[in-house]
Amino acid sequence: MELLNRYRNVTVLLVVILAQLVLLGYQVRSGQDVRLIRVWAVTAVTPVAKVIESVRSTTTGWVGKYIWLRGVADENKRLRAETGKLKLSNQYLQSELQSANRVQALAAYQARSPSQTALARVIGTGAGANSRVVFIDRGSHGGVMRGMAVITPDGIVGKVIAAYPTASQVLLIDDPTFAAGVISQKHRVRGTVRGLGQSKCMVDYVQNEEQVDPGEWFYTSGDDGVFPKGLPVGSVAVVRPGNPGKQVFLVPSGLQGGLEEVLVVLEGAHQPIPDQPLANTAVRLQPPPAEAAAPPPGPGEGVLATEADRLRARYQRLGQVQGHKFGEGAPGSKPPDFNLNPDEAAARGSTPAAAAPAGQNAAPAAPPAPGAPAAGSKPESAPGPVQETPKPSPSPPRPTAAKPPNP
Repeated sequence: MELLNRYRNVTVLLVVILAQLVLLGYQVRSGQDVRLIRVWAVTAVTPVAKVIESVRSTTTGWVGKYIWLRGVADENKRLRAETGKLKLSNQYLQSELQSANRVQALAAYQARSPSQTALARVIGTGAGANSRVVFIDRGSHGGVMRGMAVITPDGIVGKVIAAYPTASQVLLIDDPTFAAGVISQKHRVRGTVRGLGQSKCMVDYVQNEEQVDPGEWFYTSGDDGVFPKGLPVGSVAVVRPGNPGKQVFLVPSGLQGGLEEVLVVLEGAHQPIPDQPLANTAVRLQPPPAEAAAPPPGPGEGVLATEADRLRARYQRLGQVQGHKFGEGAPGSKPPDFNLNPDEAAARGSTPAAAAPAGQNAAPAAPPAPGAPAAGSKPESAPGPVQETPKPSPSPPRPTAAKPPNP
């Protein structure tokens, strides 16, 4: 109070000025129709509000994330459960998609295969430790009988060894008791494939003198009465000489993609063994040299297919230039000159004319005009009756045999 009493006049002056400014700000409006005092107040309070809000949000976030971890464990459990369900759903959808693709491939193979087949699904395997049998969901009620072949589009799988009303038992190709007649694709080597109880099979009864290449494919030969001819069996993995025959090991192609759906051959139809695919032996040939190229065809020749056609056209042009007609010349007549170039001879226009055929009578001369003296007659002093002498009629030309041109 003592300070205010001492500076009373100054204090009153400041209060009056401040009140005047407040009244002025309340009365004056800005360009946006906002009172000036409101603009001053908002401008003064905004920086302070920003600082306070930043401090509050930072403090609240730090406390909520690092100090108060409420519900984090429960949320993690919920997210793990949802992730597991999504994984199971994804695996199920992928399995269904693969199954649909396999069924579609089997249906396409059934459509183009000449054999009558029935679709079946593998529902179980044998109980033995070394058992190489499976069970399918189609039995005798579906037309399956013992001894029928079981295949896939990739190759043979096995054969039916027991048919029940609603299911069948299939012996796989890699079982030691399995056997089927086969033939190689490239060298047509025959043998019998049998299982070894493992991932490979062996082809028996192949002589050491017969040729079998690694990678060569074997197909069913149709000799066993179970599998029709022309079905793929597998590719050769190892070939080595043995005693008494060659040892040929192949990888069965029908078991490589797993067994889910198979085809049972109800009525088999033999197919030809596909030919060995040829390697790409494309060869680039250089164009022929200019001097070796065939001469361009002359006028009227057109496109000539062979050398004989071009030679015949050349001879015809030589005959036309030299005035010679082939097949009409009499014996002993002068043949055309075949060594001339027809183009140069036609350009010069100085080729010798063809000689008249020997022995051929000349054409009769035209009769003289009335009152004109005959050729070779003597003129008379006085006109008088002229006695015409009969002229012999020209004999017809003697036909001659056609003579081929002498090259």
